[in-house]
Amino acid sequence: MFGLLHLSFWGYIVAALVLTQITIASITIYLHRCQTHRALTLHPVISHFFRFWLWMTTGMVTSEWVAIHRKHHATTDVDGDPHSPVVLGIKKVLFEGAELYREAAKDKEMVAKYSHGTPDDWIEENIYKRHSAKGILLMFLINILLFGIPGVTIWAVQMMWTPLWAAGVINGVGHYWGYRNFECQDAGRNIFPIGFWIGGEELHNNHHSFASSAKFSVKWWEFDLGWMYIRCLSFLGLAKVKKLPPQLVREPNHNHVDLHTVKAVVSNRLQVTADYYSRVVRPMLRQIKRNVPATDADKKLMSHAGWLLKREKGLLSPGANSRLHALLARYEQLRIVYDYRQSLQNVWLKTAHSQKDLVESLQAWCKQAEESGLEVLRQFALRLKGYRPKIV
Repeated sequence: MFGLLHLSFWGYIVAALVLTQITIASITIYLHRCQTHRALTLHPVISHFFRFWLWMTTGMVTSEWVAIHRKHHATTDVDGDPHSPVVLGIKKVLFEGAELYREAAKDKEMVAKYSHGTPDDWIEENIYKRHSAKGILLMFLINILLFGIPGVTIWAVQMMWTPLWAAGVINGVGHYWGYRNFECQDAGRNIFPIGFWIGGEELHNNHHSFASSAKFSVKWWEFDLGWMYIRCLSFLGLAKVKKLPPQLVREPNHNHVDLHTVKAVVSNRLQVTADYYSRVVRPMLRQIKRNVPATDADKKLMSHAGWLLKREKGLLSPGANSRLHALLARYEQLRIVYDYRQSLQNVWLKTAHSQKDLVESLQAWCKQAEESGLEVLRQFALRLKGYRPKIV
């Protein structure tokens, strides 16, 4: 009745958590970071263990999962995204995430287009793809053998875990609620800074900002459990990391813009934008709130000023755009620092005919910022000149 292991009540609880965490680790390390984004390579034994485990616990086919996720990154939060709450609504993605996955997998042309590089060996074609449901049945029988009757409940938890947390919460809440370290071009958000429950996938804004990175955490106070697993595998020689988030480094005594400065700014543009907000926009907001007598109308305008000034303009709703325009019209200094942010972004967005054009554009921006009359802009321009590419 209680299987071969004869566990206590809490033993069954721990067993369920361990089994579901192995599934989450398989998804985030193998399917997501390794197969989809090629951020690391895995030893063949580890890679095949993950494939086998996912066959038993999810029935997901590697090529289909990879294709759907790559399509998501190619069309994030616009028409064509297989599971965007911005397009489909949060309730649809949160509660029907698994159904959206199955519907997307039916598009064989899309799967063929986006699944390049995924396993196509004999066992993938003849067992994992052809008999995907039989793996789930095998897991059910193993659970009964090991845990007895409680194994049915553990199996049910395993079967619900991925559709709820991965397909629903990550794909839904991860584009709907949370905080943003970087203003990437989509609505990705970090749900929680301690990425434990879903293997680090909670750090979704970080991932969408640096999709090809094997590590999702970027702030010192963030924790990516999947990255901890990868570090352990790397230590054992079972994984090799190929790419990490770019780092913004400075040479404080470097006081002119050259090609190295441009390369650093362009390759670290999301960090530069975040740095601009913390060193220019936020201090200016504090100064205005401290020095300008505020009416009720001013308080209302300023209530969401930080969010409006930080958010990528293309992601603002019409109502939010109207509030932003009213805010910039009311406070001249905010309009100036906001316009400078937009013109700085234009440096890396513009189509330049040569590297010399990019250098001259950034030199011109720094010169104008230093002569703007605003100390925060002058200090940031001096800081910008010290940015250098990180030597790997």
